[in-house]
Amino acid sequence: MVELSLNLRDTDVAPVVFITGGARRLGAQTARTFHQAGYRVVIHYRNSGVDAEALVSDLNEQRPDSAKSVQSTLEDLSEINACAENARQAFGRIDVLINNASAFFPTPWGEIDSQAMRTLLHSNLELPIYLIQALADELREREGAIINLVDIHALRPLAGHVAYTAAKAGLISATRSAALDLAPKVRANAIAPGAILAPEHEGEAVEQGLIEQTPLARMGTPEDIAKTALFLANSPFITGQVLAVDGGRSLRQ
Repeated sequence: MVELSLNLRDTDVAPVVFITGGARRLGAQTARTFHQAGYRVVIHYRNSGVDAEALVSDLNEQRPDSAKSVQSTLEDLSEINACAENARQAFGRIDVLINNASAFFPTPWGEIDSQAMRTLLHSNLELPIYLIQALADELREREGAIINLVDIHALRPLAGHVAYTAAKAGLISATRSAALDLAPKVRANAIAPGAILAPEHEGEAVEQGLIEQTPLARMGTPEDIAKTALFLANSPFITGQVLAVDGGRSLRQ
């Protein structure tokens, strides 16, 4: 993928990207990629305070006053709204919202309970919708962009994960609704990753199985997702789309 940068002049104001779940894994790489392209970065974290502050410190060493963090459990609407406002106040603007924070675990039929449903639907569907709502006026003012992280399994369900895949399918619909309702000032798109990072509690056998299902015969990398997000953030005539980044795996589903 072609590297993108803003080519800012000294008199330009660098745009700001707000990334939920931005302290680790995909979120952290996305923060680094946008930062390298010239963005200022606001990193949300829940429990990963040490990781978040280390990342912020590293980015600010590279470019002073270019990264900040906000902490929130994002459990209810008041906390979500407060977090959105804290993120906006960090640099006085938000140009790109990336809804990356996500819970993921199985919910086999016969074992689904209200707590599991609540956790998965909240983090993967309700939370992104509430954040878009909270920041809609700001994004309109900046003619900004929304990027939602969904999943290839939102379109072709993953066995034993009914609540997760249903929530991600709902987020695809919400992405398209945002693209329609917030146009022409705001663009909204989604990225559907395939095999990028195996869950931390699973081993090499699981990773090898994913590779065998992927036509490109390898796992993807966090950089693959981060560069796609940067591409979408800087593509002014793309909206309402879901871009699979899966090495062709969805072709076999």
